[in-house]
Amino acid sequence: MPENILLNINNPNDLRQLERTQLPQLAQELRNFIIDVVSVKEGHLGASLGVVELTIALHYVFNTPDDLLIWDVGHQAYGHKILTERRDNFHTNRQLNGISGFPKRSESIYDAFGVGHSSTSISAALGMAIASRLKGDLDKQHIAVIGDASIASGMAFEGLNHAGVTDANLLVILNDNAIGIDPSVGALKNYLTAVKTGKNPRQNNMIKSLNIDYSGPIDGHDIFAVTKELKRLQKIKGPKFLHVITTKGKGLKQAEEDQVKYHAPGKFDATTGEIHKKLEENLPPKYQDVFGLTILDLARKNEKIIGITPAMPSGSSLKFMMEALPERAFDVGIAEQHAVTFAAGMATQGMMVFCNIYSTFLQRAYDQVIHDVALQNLPVIFCLDRAGLVGEDGATHHGAFDLAYLRCIPNIIIYSPLNEIGLQNILYTAQLGLNHPIAIRYPRGRGVLPDWQSKYFGNYEKIEIGRANCLKHGTEIAVLSNGPIGKNVSLALTNINNPKNIAHYDFAFVKPLDEKKLHSIFSTFKKIITIEDGATNGGFGSAILEFAARNNYNVKIQLLGIVDEFIEHGTVEQQQQYNNIDVKSLEILFSIE
Repeated sequence: MPENILLNINNPNDLRQLERTQLPQLAQELRNFIIDVVSVKEGHLGASLGVVELTIALHYVFNTPDDLLIWDVGHQAYGHKILTERRDNFHTNRQLNGISGFPKRSESIYDAFGVGHSSTSISAALGMAIASRLKGDLDKQHIAVIGDASIASGMAFEGLNHAGVTDANLLVILNDNAIGIDPSVGALKNYLTAVKTGKNPRQNNMIKSLNIDYSGPIDGHDIFAVTKELKRLQKIKGPKFLHVITTKGKGLKQAEEDQVKYHAPGKFDATTGEIHKKLEENLPPKYQDVFGLTILDLARKNEKIIGITPAMPSGSSLKFMMEALPERAFDVGIAEQHAVTFAAGMATQGMMVFCNIYSTFLQRAYDQVIHDVALQNLPVIFCLDRAGLVGEDGATHHGAFDLAYLRCIPNIIIYSPLNEIGLQNILYTAQLGLNHPIAIRYPRGRGVLPDWQSKYFGNYEKIEIGRANCLKHGTEIAVLSNGPIGKNVSLALTNINNPKNIAHYDFAFVKPLDEKKLHSIFSTFKKIITIEDGATNGGFGSAILEFAARNNYNVKIQLLGIVDEFIEHGTVEQQQQYNNIDVKSLEILFSIE
């Protein structure tokens, strides 16, 4: 029985002591280690399995951490973490107080740049390379590993465009597996396919046209070929580009065959690859499915409805409409800026455009929201999935800032449904025709109504824009909640027997606010508590404070929400507890009021 090589590898220095002939065994052990841990602890799987050989080769050839290695997005960096002093605590991955699921500068000297969103690696590595040259360090290597889905983003092209007119010591490695989370799309994907199959003439190489040294494509699972090519490129100065072909999920049959499902499969059997079934009977629907099923139902009745998503058809459930009405539902790839302005262009022609973007990714298209949509008052319907705290993906993925960064924009309507009924009804209301753009924000995970699909789906009611609702009457204290976090308030009040002194209002609209109701509340209650699943700085609570200041009210106001920090990874419940917006914290607060 050969010795376990991985158990003797604590850092890349140990790795570089190995003979080349030992690398295939290490690759198999690293792949098995990832499968064994992720099968129990959950996390991103397929991406890291696909780059095992590349990961080993990079640390074997280059002098990390002195040479700087950047993983675009970071889904694929598990092997990197295991080889860089984090093998023994890899089991804490994505857990509270454990290691991050993404590369993070504060976690390790081997994580040269913090990532989580796509297409940042080339720009960051180029910045580092030019800085090294300015400091006189001409030998330091700067490597960006980017996928074929991420390289289609505008920012990646901006980085390549700049790199081609520099003499920076930069190596861009294209990890080409034809898939991001969902299959890659677009003309660039077709170009890369032509390159891989030999159907594209070498003189047509677009990377060479940018004045960047191109090599490949090579088999990313042939560790000897990869190490040989990296050693060759190590000696070449200036910007370089290596095209590597890999298979996402490599080494686990099911992950290779169903790459979408095994991107982050949850718990599964490490031997068979079979995903453990979750008991989903009698559970409320996921908010993303409420969106997906509702927009498809509405689109079948309204031919002007269009669906757009930047590379998240599965995660947003727009896939339902894409499968049923493919000519009216578009995956534009990892291109949030394009998605927003594409939606704006369609809206000028009278289409009812639902632009579905994760809240954290809309940050990447902020100028387009202002300049192309709101300034022209185009009625684009933004559906912001994963709003609020999202759990294990952590600080890069929380939808914490949307209320604050959208609320200051003129013309825009902002709505957070209390539950599944509110979400389906605002989608229905929006497609009836609005005079302004609207942002509809809803969380990751499930709603609260197990019978939503059988009892409520399709029974639409028009929502009055800007209206708040009283959920519980009271005498002294008014709790104003925005969105699904209101369920925590209701549960807390129920658990302490619904004290008569506390009232509860659902302020689904952050903009416009129901000022008529606010005047009544401020004239009636001694204290007001606001609660939101978003940053309190500039968010819903701030809007209430501004209202009070404008109208000279002197009522005590307490703001609850996400504190002024980047919230680390853990479960949503743990993150809510940290911010004192979980049910138990609210029970304690309400009990002493």
